[in-house]
Amino acid sequence: MAGTLYLVATPIGNLDDMPPRVAATFGAVDFVAAEDTRVTLRLLNHLGLKKPLVSYYEHALHHGAAILARIEAGENCALCSDAGMPCISDPGEQIVAEAHARGIRVVPVPGASACVTALAVSGQKTGRFVFEGFLPIPKKERRARLDALRAEPRTILLYEAPHKLRATLDDLAAVCGPDRPVTLCRELTKLHEEIFQTTLGEAAARYAGEEPRGEFVLVLAGAPEGAGEAEAPPTLAEAAAAARRLMEGGLPPAAAARQAAAGTPYSKGDVYRELIRAQAEDPKK
Repeated sequence: MAGTLYLVATPIGNLDDMPPRVAATFGAVDFVAAEDTRVTLRLLNHLGLKKPLVSYYEHALHHGAAILARIEAGENCALCSDAGMPCISDPGEQIVAEAHARGIRVVPVPGASACVTALAVSGQKTGRFVFEGFLPIPKKERRARLDALRAEPRTILLYEAPHKLRATLDDLAAVCGPDRPVTLCRELTKLHEEIFQTTLGEAAARYAGEEPRGEFVLVLAGAPEGAGEAEAPPTLAEAAAAARRLMEGGLPPAAAARQAAAGTPYSKGDVYRELIRAQAEDPKK
């Protein structure tokens, strides 16, 4: 008789948030499939448990077939990510899809989830929302995703790592406008937890001069009514003027030019050169 695949949520920072059922499930299964075995080993040590561990991280998903074969042979498995609910912006989703296809029983053991936690505390509208996870890295895919989100009326949830936060804020401000409300949730449930409501432009200006630290969830307000209507592209002079306003808000010239160029027919270099030219003609600009 086949075993069961348990999807086990783990704390997103504070170990006191671990439900008793999570600990009990880890104790009852035959083995654990972990996103990162080193992280999960620390958690099992905290619980005083010793279990066989196998990794299913993105570049080792060939282990998925072996995991499922063990379950089909009668073993019970707890699948977990490094933090939060597994399979949410996590490669474990492929294993779960295959488990259903094979007729394996899949049981959720719920707990903390960073995206829902951030949404609840954000102060943004919660009735309708869309989870986008991490934005794509390749420029073409990223541009297409941002263009699709420009007119999204639902609240948008995004994950971001600290070393990529500045670029993401710049891109979002350029596409959605610097006045779009956003709540930044940093290090949720941890010692240095920070939750602050602001705008995309103000957030970009803040982190232009401050090193981002910790993992972020961005809760972005949906587009206002009419935001999807087609607009004539700005002129180069208008893009340079937008860059000047961003500089007045605290962004360095290069970052301001890049943000102002996004979503326009112009490159960052075009905007930067026009900005310098205009300032040379009128130093007050």
